[in-house]
This record gives sequence, C-alpha cells and structure tokens, in this order.
Amino acid sequence: MEKKNVGIWIRVSTEDQARGESPKIHEERAKHYAEAKGWNVVTIYNLAATSGKSVMQHSEAKRMIQDIRAGNITGLIFSKIARLARNTKQLLEFSDIFRTYNADLISIYENIDTSSPAGRLFYTIISAMAEWEREEIVSRVKAGMYIRAKLGKKLGGQAQFGYQWQGDELILNPEEAPIRKMMYELFLKEKRKKSVARILNEKGFRSRSSKPFHGATIKRWLRDPISKGLRRTNYSQESTVNQSMQLKPKEEWFFHECPAVVTEELWKQVNDLMDEQDKVRKPILNRKVHIFTNYIFCHCGERMNVRSRLTHYKCVNPDCVNKIRRDDMEEAFKSRLTQFLSNKKELETYFKQSEKGLKNKEQELILLKKKSVEIKSQLQNLIELHSKGQIPTDAFGEYHKEPYEQSLQLEENIINLENEILSASLHKDSTSFIIKESKNIYTKWDSYPRDKKREIIETVVDSIIIGTDTIDINLKKLADSSFFDSGNMGDKGATIYLAAFKFAGSLRNYKNT
Repeated sequence: MEKKNVGIWIRVSTEDQARGESPKIHEERAKHYAEAKGWNVVTIYNLAATSGKSVMQHSEAKRMIQDIRAGNITGLIFSKIARLARNTKQLLEFSDIFRTYNADLISIYENIDTSSPAGRLFYTIISAMAEWEREEIVSRVKAGMYIRAKLGKKLGGQAQFGYQWQGDELILNPEEAPIRKMMYELFLKEKRKKSVARILNEKGFRSRSSKPFHGATIKRWLRDPISKGLRRTNYSQESTVNQSMQLKPKEEWFFHECPAVVTEELWKQVNDLMDEQDKVRKPILNRKVHIFTNYIFCHCGERMNVRSRLTHYKCVNPDCVNKIRRDDMEEAFKSRLTQFLSNKKELETYFKQSEKGLKNKEQELILLKKKSVEIKSQLQNLIELHSKGQIPTDAFGEYHKEPYEQSLQLEENIINLENEILSASLHKDSTSFIIKESKNIYTKWDSYPRDKKREIIETVVDSIIIGTDTIDINLKKLADSSFFDSGNMGDKGATIYLAAFKFAGSLRNYKNT
C-alpha cells in the first residue's frame, strides 16, 4: 500500500515560544505522529510568529493550498486547531479546500483526523457553527441598521450632494446646496437633464469627486425628496444576484425631516414635469436646432445647416455654393407631405399592420421577462448552495457561467425590445396624429409650434437631398418590407404606396437664386 504524503503545519505564537513551545518541538512532535501512522512527511510549512489574522494570505499557506490542489500532499498535520486558524470562519475555508481535494486535516492535540468518520463529523459541526455564526452576525447588523434607519440616524458613508453630517445631524453643505438648488431652477427653464448638466459644467461646477455632472446624476438628485426636506432611509438593498442596488417596497421606507434645499412647490413642479416626460418618453427639442437639421443634405453628400442669423440652409462644404431658403424648404415639405397623405386607404392599412407588429413585440417582451426571472432564480439558488458549501468554490464558476451569461443576454435583449416598443409606440402616436390631421396639415402647418413640426419631420422623413434644380424628399419606410407583398396590399396598392416614399420635385418654385 502506498504511503500517505503529508505536510506539517507550524504556527507558534510569541507567547507559546516564551513558554518554551518552540517551532522545533512542534515539528518533532508532528514527525513522530506521522511515523507512528506510517505516513511520509514531504514538506513543512513554517508560519512561526505569524498573526492569526493573516494566515490565509501568508505565502506558506498559499504554498500549502497549491500542494493540496496539485496532489503533492493528501493530509496536513498540526499541533492543535487553534494553531491552524484563529476562528471558525478560517477553519471553514480550510475545511472546504481540503474536502474539495479529498485531503485530510489532522490535529494532534484534539486527536482529530478527518480521514475518520469522527473527524468528518467534527468538521461538519464546525461548518454548521460557522454558518450559524455568519448568519447571526448578518442578522445583528441588519437589525442594528434597521433601528438606526427608523430613528433617522447616520448609517455610514457620505451625505448626499448638498448635505453634510455634523455628528448624527444632517445639515446643508454651504458650498454644494446652492448648486443643488440651481439644478431645479435650470431644469424648469431648460426641461432637459443633459442641458442642466452641461450648463453646470460650463459654469465650472463639479461633483464632490471633482467629476463633471451627467444627465443620469441630475435625474437621480432631482427625484430625491431629500431636496424638499424629506430624507429617505431603508429604501434600497443590494441584489443577491448581481450586487447592484435595488429599491425596496415603498411600504418599508422611512422618511425623516431634514433641511430643505428647495421649496416643496419647486420640487413638485420639477417632478411633475419629469413625470410627464417619462409618460411619453419624448425628448425635449433642442431650441438651437432648426427643424430640418440632420435631415437635409446637399447633392455633394455634405450636410446643410443654417448658420447663425441667416435665412438659408447652406452646404457645409466651403467649395459648394448650394443653398435653399428655410421658408421655401418648409413650403416644399408641407406640399409633398400633403400629397403623401392623400392615399388614406393605404395609410390606414399600414397603421393596422404596424399595430399588430407592436402587439407581437409586447408578447415577446412578456416571454423574455418571464425567462429572465427564471434564470435569476436559478442563479440565486446556485449562490445559496455555494454559501452552504454544497457547491465548492472551484466548481462554482462552471455552474454559474452559463446561466449568468444567459441572464446578461436576456437583460440586453429586454432593454433593446423595450426601446423598440417605446419607439414603435411613439411612432404610432405621431403617425396617428399625422393621419388624423392629414386634410388640415397644409393649412395648419404654419400654426403648429416648432416642436410639433419637428416631430412630424422626425416621424416621416429619412432624408432630404437638395440638388442643383431638384428636391428629393425620401420618407421613412413605415413598415417592414414583408408588409408590401401582394398578400398584404396587392400589387397595385404596393406600387402606389412605395411610390410615395420618394418625391422629386422641381426647385424652380422653391430654390432662391
């Protein structure tokens, strides 16, 4: 029978050495024990005078673990359990590693050998005690945090931007509070979170970490009721699946009065406006952009823009002199749009088809979300099994990788599909308005606000090409190509409808020379 290869673990505290317990004595005692068992001592791990706090990170401990994994040793002898590790958590970590690689832990003083049933029972008890200890600590910490949250006490970490802690009291930060107030005032004026961030950055203001402001940060701070004097506690928790922060149910939140940065009226005005924007999810139009900007191109391939205080769209190519008056471009567009909308039957058929496509996407989204919940539940089960020691650390990655990647892919697909549905819904609303108003769109065009004109252009226009003596208005393909087969509209209907996507008209009546 092949002899068992073992290592000897020596960690003698300074106090033990003062009492005459030298590392050499521990080594000799372990060698005698191995000889009596008929085992072969192949190496010694010397951690003399090493603190119990840093055992796992010691180079000798790492070498020992590597030897276990490589099969160089199948057992470790030490004088007593207290010399192997300082607490049950470290003992559990060692136990998991040894159990994974079918290696044994042997304590001379306690006469425990995990190669025996009694030894394995002992470590099972230790594991259970360690798990109980961890859960008790977590439970006590959570209970303490809950009480502090309920009382409105400081929970650790920095105060929010605009505030600072003075002991357990939350007070306004004299340098940051005016900036936070300015965010609300700017948003009412600009109605764009990104514009607020840009203006603050241009003024030279920065976040507490000296980084520029971003739209997402502005939105989070504008939404937080702390600005109107209500500090939330116990409202978020860390996800057990991906360690991200998620909101708790609102009934679990606590609110505490604190100094206000803005009045409740101003906070409500801003949040009501954000609610309206979130409902329709339509971006606020940049006032600096002319209604055809980004859609109008010169025949040379360059964009055409309106320079400050000028009345023409001009080609950005300095060698090109192509231009068209803004008023003439609008007149040409509304004339072509009226012609496009005259085929009511085809447009109504399209509208029904696009609504069907939207419902299909919504059904697909329901299925994706259901699958995502199933995968996240599977990941949660894996994490719980791992925490209980039923899945070894080294094997955890193999189990976790595939469902985790699938979960990420599902989340990405869900986001993409939600964006498609949102875009389709907005497009449906805009198209519905255009169809409904098709008879009056020419006569009412000049009375529409600028945002409405731009919305119509964004809904139907793909590009506008200004040639030497022609205007090509290329309209968006409002449905999938499969919609235009003979089964949907008939050959004649498809021809009429597709012909409406491009209008080429003379510029003699529009182009100002």
